[in-house]
This record gives sequence, C-alpha cells and structure tokens, in this order.
Amino acid sequence: MNMDQRTKLYRSWMFVPGDRQKMLDKALGTVVDAMLMDIEDGVAPASKETSRRQIAETLKQLAPRLKADPSLRTPARYVRINAVGHERMHADLEYVVTPGLEGLALPKVETPEQVQLVEKILDEREPKAGIPPGSVRLLIALESPKGLFNAYAIATASPRVMGLMFGAEDFSRELNLPFRREGEAVDLIYARSSFVTAAAAAHVQSVDGVWPNFQDAEGLKKFALQSRRLGFSGMSLIHPSQIDLVNAAFTPTSDELDYCRRVVQAFDDARARGEGAIAFGGQLLDMPIVDRARQMLALAEYLGAK
Repeated sequence: MNMDQRTKLYRSWMFVPGDRQKMLDKALGTVVDAMLMDIEDGVAPASKETSRRQIAETLKQLAPRLKADPSLRTPARYVRINAVGHERMHADLEYVVTPGLEGLALPKVETPEQVQLVEKILDEREPKAGIPPGSVRLLIALESPKGLFNAYAIATASPRVMGLMFGAEDFSRELNLPFRREGEAVDLIYARSSFVTAAAAAHVQSVDGVWPNFQDAEGLKKFALQSRRLGFSGMSLIHPSQIDLVNAAFTPTSDELDYCRRVVQAFDDARARGEGAIAFGGQLLDMPIVDRARQMLALAEYLGAK
C-alpha cells in the first residue's frame, strides 16, 4: 500500500465493550492506534442498549475537546455495530453516528450490497448529525469463506471503505479448525494471504484477527510478526497489554531502516554514474527493490520510527 493511501495508518485495533464505561474511558488514554467500541459479539443482548447509549455519550463528550484542540492525541474512534440486516443495526446507527465518530466496523459482511446499504444510511444520517458528508469511514470484517471469496468486490463497493479486517475465529469455525492456534498460524495461511492480496488490490488497509490468549505474549509476538510478513498493515487485539507488542511488530526496525537507507543510497549513486541495476550485498538491485525500500522509509517517517 502506498503512503498516499494510508493518510491515517492504524497498526493496532483494540476491541472495547461498549457497556463498560471504565474500559471506554481507559482505552481513550492508551497508545493504541484505534479503538473498536463494541456493540456486537462482545456485548450481551441485554446490554446492547446500554452500549449504544454509553458509546454515543463518550463520543459526544469528546467531540468538543477535539474541536478545541485538533492536536489532542486519542485513538481513532470506530464502533463495531451489529451485522447488516440485524434487527438492532438501525438503532445502533441512530445512536453512534454523531460528532466524534471516525468510522464503523461492519461485521460478518459477505456481499458488496451490504456495504452499499450502510453507505446509503450514512449519506442520510451524516447531515442530520452535523457530520461532514462522507467522513465516516468503514472497516469491513470478513468472517466467512463467502466473504473472503467476495473480498475485492466488497473492498471496492464504496469510497468509504478504508480497510478489511479478518474475522479469524468465525472463519475458523466455518472451516472446523482446531481451537488451539500456534504462533505461526499455518492453518489460516491461505485465507490470510488471499485476504491481504484482495485488500492490496483495492488499495485499502488489511487488519489481521486477534490473538485470543492475552496472557501468551510469545504467541502474540510470533503471530503479529507473521501477520506483517504476510502483508497485513495491522491487527486487532482484545487487551491493553497487547498494544505495545502489536505496535512494535508493525513498525520497521532500526536494522530494516538502516538496510533500506543503504539500498537507496547505493542505487542513487549508481544512477549518478549512469548505471542501471547494480549488485548490492550479493543481491541485484533494481527498481522494485528500491521502491520497496523507499516505501518502508516513508512508512517509518509516518510512524516516527528511527
């Protein structure tokens, strides 16, 4: 993904149950890149109403502070609503489409038409809520083989779509996979690689699924690093203790950046001498490799990495 397509790049996405006000308040003070305030699977049916009310109030209280101080550092604020077509979806949207909201996470999407239905509702609700038209972005969760099969069409169904999120647990259920996952999750390699490829083709961010055992730091580290190697731009998480590790996994290391700088310098020097492709460290340097190095340096600059 090119940097012009990730004006706001999010490495870490933390689910926060909407019916737990203390957790909502705490999440706003963390260094997670984005918070997913939840009204869907993370909330019991009896608490749905409480969740949407508390999320709406949290957003409304934060909005004037953000307006008064645009430099105020908070996580991006997304809300995971109930699935498209669910009887509670319209009530969710009525409450949470309010100033302070940056985006919605749509769960269990399988067709482009589901995205376009929400797009139409947002087109109607934004002006009424005093939100700039088109400003609410969409993170689309694909959680089934059918959703994965339609991934590219879904990702390009609306200009509001900023990313795809892989629903690993639901997907694993569909494939009847074992409950226990290893850090190097080889059982989902094909699905995750296909997912990333579709997101890249659509020029949107790709968010990997959660590592469910928040006490297993080593497993999380292996999984997050593998996610980055597969091409994901970030991953979702379920506990504040996972934030730093996930952010680090999706940030270029100092060794990587040093190598990229040397690649670019060697190539630029060769060009100044009128040469084309050159040998560098036993490897042939041509434009695709140099472009990747420049892209990683641009990403590091965006993230403030050294």
